[in-house]
Amino acid sequence: MVSTLPAHARRAACFLAGAATLALTAFAAYTLSRPASPTLDRFFNDGVYNAIQLMAVAGCCLRLAYVRADRVPWALITAGLASWSVGDLLFSFAYDNEPPYPSATDCFYLLFYPLCYVGLLLLIRQHIADFRRSLWLDGLTAALGAAALGAAVLVELVLETTEGSPSVVVTNLLYPLGDVLLLSVVFGAFAVGGWRPGSAWLFVGLGFFCQIMADAAFLFEAASETYVPGAPFDMLWPLGMLLLAWASWQVAAPGVQRQEARPWMATPAVASLSATAILVYDHYRRLNLLALALAVATLVIVLLRLRMTFRENERILAQIRALAITDGLTELRNRRSLVDDLDRALAAGAASPPRLLVIYDLDGFKRYNDTFGHPAGDVLLHRFGRKLADVTATRGTAYRLGGDEFCILCDSPGDPDELLDLTVAALSDEGDGFSVTTSFGAVSIPEEAADASQALRLADQRLYAQKHSSELARNRPHEALLQAISEREPELLAHSRNVAVLSLEVAARLELSWDEWSVLRVAAELHDVGKLAIPDSILLKTEPLTRDEWDFIRRHTEVGQRILTATPALHHVGRIVRASHERWDGRGYPDGLRGERIPLAARIIAVCDAFTAMTSERPYGVRMTTNQALAELTRCAGRQFDPGVVAAFAKVVATGGLETGPEARASVKYSPSALALRVATRAS
Repeated sequence: MVSTLPAHARRAACFLAGAATLALTAFAAYTLSRPASPTLDRFFNDGVYNAIQLMAVAGCCLRLAYVRADRVPWALITAGLASWSVGDLLFSFAYDNEPPYPSATDCFYLLFYPLCYVGLLLLIRQHIADFRRSLWLDGLTAALGAAALGAAVLVELVLETTEGSPSVVVTNLLYPLGDVLLLSVVFGAFAVGGWRPGSAWLFVGLGFFCQIMADAAFLFEAASETYVPGAPFDMLWPLGMLLLAWASWQVAAPGVQRQEARPWMATPAVASLSATAILVYDHYRRLNLLALALAVATLVIVLLRLRMTFRENERILAQIRALAITDGLTELRNRRSLVDDLDRALAAGAASPPRLLVIYDLDGFKRYNDTFGHPAGDVLLHRFGRKLADVTATRGTAYRLGGDEFCILCDSPGDPDELLDLTVAALSDEGDGFSVTTSFGAVSIPEEAADASQALRLADQRLYAQKHSSELARNRPHEALLQAISEREPELLAHSRNVAVLSLEVAARLELSWDEWSVLRVAAELHDVGKLAIPDSILLKTEPLTRDEWDFIRRHTEVGQRILTATPALHHVGRIVRASHERWDGRGYPDGLRGERIPLAARIIAVCDAFTAMTSERPYGVRMTTNQALAELTRCAGRQFDPGVVAAFAKVVATGGLETGPEARASVKYSPSALALRVATRAS
């Protein structure tokens, strides 16, 4: 903080710090050596002692002038230090170290306590953003425990030794009471900060603790009439003031930082032990009523803190239970909750009321995620979850089992079709470039299942049976296009089938997922669908093609995309077909895509298409052997073809994946169940 001051203020601050340190060192040496010299006694006890305190006040004033942070609380603390210094000046010079008792010096000394007390409270409050009731109770517990201990020691000492007029007794009592008050505030501040105060607040605590210790030592020696000015503990008063001045200049203004992980039992335990010790001591030797009252108040606050802690723990346990059975994304119940509810629903066996269990799985959700991103997918799942909960609000409970799987458990309705229609509509959506639907499997319990595992297994079986049926239905446009190709050019269909078989062999080597396999199969079979628009005079021409004819043929990928995107379910396939003649080096058509910007499925189709063309009878070229075609693919890897795909294709050849000829491969048809079997076989 000093480095941010103007140059003249920085020099003044450094001068004050250096001068105060030298003066305190000299005064400490004097109090420890105690030379028998009235002149030195006068110089150090009156001159150096007061000079140190005035330099501490000057340092705080300089801080107030140039630092705006926490200015009000530090102004009060500075005023308290100045009041104490004025009292010492009156003591040393106005009364020549022999003031009457009580006197004006006592007024300035005692004013120190309320000013510092209010300043400390403001300082604490400004540095706790979230001042919860538990923090207040921790601070109050520590404050009352410290106050009870201080009253049992300091106040008891004054009561035992004080004699004289009421003004003398009251004045004597005000000092230990002020110290007890400051002690309680300091300990309370440390408690709400989790006993991890930081350097700035640590200097505040040490400064006030020095003041309190000096007062306690003075009271003890004054009570035994052994106090002599210049005693070793006299250095604690100026030391405490310098520590407070130093604290005001810390980079972070003294404050309290709440610690969530602090051991909450430490403060109540220590405070309650202290209060109990005071009450036990009072049983054998009577203490003052203030100490007893503070000890009892400490125990009461500890009990309140324990009660609050138990209530907080109950609330936390309730939240944990709720989280354990709740899906974090959709806020529906989760699988664990479903199993528990099923167990309760089936507990009575055949006597259980009829219920309907339905498991749903979203179709097209992965493609939605790939197209719009996972955050958009999460939003869609949350919206589906809310809609499903609304549909089942008066009939039963909705669940999310994980991923894109949902579930309901409802009282068996009279007309289940109506409920199923509503839930399917709640879990379906479509828009520009996407369509998300749902498949489901329903089970009536306890009629069809006697336990939870059997019910879930049966619902899953019915769910996936419907998914396969739905997928076959979605593939009808694909089959229609294949039939159109077959009617136009049977050899073109055989070529496409052959490319599809080879593509799936390569996909198995590259460990593509189920959805990627499905899309690749359709794209490979339809990669030449755009040739339906090419006239036979060009498509079947045996002579070399003209430049215009080649340009016409190269547009077949764009035509194929337009044909496929007319069917929303084949929109993604159309993008792959468009890119099936792109090159790895960016010199392909129609978009000049390069490297991994080309879809992986399109890169696989390009390799398999080229291999099939090279190993088939062609009117414009000589048929190659498998090894010759593989050598040509390897030569063009890194330029025309993806090197990774070519390497995977070579492994297929090396492991005998091409033992059958093109004609045999062209006759193979892949159903969804066959694809699933191949994926499972490769995974194992």
